Amino acid sequence: MQDFFERVIDRWPAGRKDYHWHALASVEWVRNELYEPYEELIHRPNLVPVQPENFHVTLLHGPPVEEVSEREVESMVAEVRAGCAGRTPFDLVLDRPALGSVAIECAGRPGAASRPLWQLTADATAKATGGRFPTIPAAHYPHASLAYAVGEVDRLPLKVWLSDHGRDPVTMRVDTISLVAQWHDRREIIFDRILDVPLYGKR
Repeated sequence: MQDFFERVIDRWPAGRKDYHWHALASVEWVRNELYEPYEELIHRPNLVPVQPENFHVTLLHGPPVEEVSEREVESMVAEVRAGCAGRTPFDLVLDRPALGSVAIECAGRPGAASRPLWQLTADATAKATGGRFPTIPAAHYPHASLAYAVGEVDRLPLKVWLSDHGRDPVTMRVDTISLVAQWHDRREIIFDRILDVPLYGKR
């Protein structure tokens, strides 16, 4: 595994706050379902665990906070609220952790359930800002990271541990999406929660 922050530093400098749209879970749920069962796995050399309060499933990595006007943010949020009014809450299954190229992460499914929210936030951001920022990610597949690599990580001991430990996939209820201001310090990702937008659609 390679340093996650080296991968993103050119487009997302340390300390710069960018708007993000996330699906979030309660700190207690994250701690019980994902943090404690894998505590031994994620506390390894050159890995930095994601703290439960910063756990997230990213929908969209939006523009830098300082490059977007208050009016643009209000327009973006209004579009997202309107779009979420017809969206139905859903369950996102997070699989057992796997070793990615830069993080230990849980793949989420079904992607078809969360992908419309990625499209909604991407379209709302592009409309509000005149399309002057790229859509990141360019395609959406739901996943959640439990720890980020901050240097070279020996994968073999992690594979051995995963072959002997772990639990069944867990289910995360998504009935709200959140706008946050997010930054990193080249070791951790941290965010300030700005507002929540509920999914109002009926089953």
